[in-house]
Amino acid sequence: MNRTILIGVVLLIQFACAVFFVSDILISILGITTAPISWQVHEAIEISAAFGLVLGTVMGAVVLRNIQRRYQRVEGQLRAASGAFMELMEERFGEWGLTPAERDVALFAIKGFSTAEIAGMRQTSEGTVKAQTNAIYRKAGVGGRPQLLSLFIDDLMGDGLTAKTADQTSASDA
Repeated sequence: MNRTILIGVVLLIQFACAVFFVSDILISILGITTAPISWQVHEAIEISAAFGLVLGTVMGAVVLRNIQRRYQRVEGQLRAASGAFMELMEERFGEWGLTPAERDVALFAIKGFSTAEIAGMRQTSEGTVKAQTNAIYRKAGVGGRPQLLSLFIDDLMGDGLTAKTADQTSASDA
């Protein structure tokens, strides 16, 4: 919350500085006469305004650096999760005893490709792909593509959701 307030204050200072500089220029260009102020006060205002703009630039750089660091951290987490998903798939494919061709078809199916698209990529007939997907579903003990994908999602989410659902089911049965 303090960071948000600080950023708001800096933006307000920058806005005030911009208004001062623009109004000063417009007054000069348009020849508007104003009540004179001493040159010391005018210079103090200009120095304060310049300081406010520099402060805003520094704050912008700090925020940008923090965003870049967070982006890199999240990117690393995403790579780790992607690697974990691939490891999990390879582990399950091995447990199910999938052939190399079935592994390819399963991977494409999980990625959401249609039977026709998989057949095109693998340069085989749609009938072959259908037979391979049926073998994959049988070996995995599922009835179709959504259940196959659900197996991996459940594994990645861990037993927490399954346990919570089981607790809710047993509570509603009571």
